Amino acid sequence: RENKKLVPFSGDGGNAFGNVSEKSRLQGRHGLCRHQSCHIAIIAKGVFYMALRNILNESDPILHKVCRPVEKFDERLWQLLDDMHETLDKAQGVGLAAPQVGFLRRLFIMSIGDDYTECINPKILEEKGTQECVEGCLSSPGEYGLVNRPQTVKLQAQDRNGKYFIITASALKA
Repeated sequence: RENKKLVPFSGDGGNAFGNVSEKSRLQGRHGLCRHQSCHIAIIAKGVFYMALRNILNESDPILHKVCRPVEKFDERLWQLLDDMHETLDKAQGVGLAAPQVGFLRRLFIMSIGDDYTECINPKILEEKGTQECVEGCLSSPGEYGLVNRPQTVKLQAQDRNGKYFIITASALKA
């Protein structure tokens, strides 16, 4: 099934695909995989394109499977993360997990204000307090509910290059 829509991206003067080499960009070699649902970057008339991925609906069986850890931190991962950012921005959401765009790996991104966070292979180290929030989910459009969650969370994860970091988040970010 088709899981992408291409949109022009004029971001950072030509390095719109992370650390992809010039030769690789010119040859269009940034595919995530051979499946139809994955993106292959396209360069046409000097315009870089990023993929808007379809967000799966809550009834999709992929969303009910266990994700595997990310093991390779390479151009394919960077492209997925970039596509997820574009998709999240277009959907005007706060967070998006890889399974929501059909990729069964342990990673999510958050966008709160101007703050973007990418968490790969996240592990909750500590939780404190509780809060009750009204939340929605991009995989269940138009539905909202009360959610009980920790007030503060200490989380260990990796960035897009595989480097470990620890973040302490509270309120909506928790």
